[in-house]
Amino acid sequence: MEQQTGHGKAVETVSTISCPHCGHSATETMPLDACVGFYPCKGCGVTLRPKTGDCCVFCSYGTVPCPPIQTDGACCAG
Repeated sequence: MEQQTGHGKAVETVSTISCPHCGHSATETMPLDACVGFYPCKGCGVTLRPKTGDCCVFCSYGTVPCPPIQTDGACCAG
């Protein structure tokens, strides 16, 4: 699903996140204005955290990077 941001750019807001531990995948809606720092896997319960250098779990384990990266090319925290 695409949405317009305040920047006037269309961003994809849905990403499928895959657990590197058990392989479980879930399709989730990402927030437009924030990076997600942790995600509890719905398969095995492990809490996923971003890989070094990534701003959020969607950038590390998702099929689509988070909206702040899509619109600004930079992490929302930096």
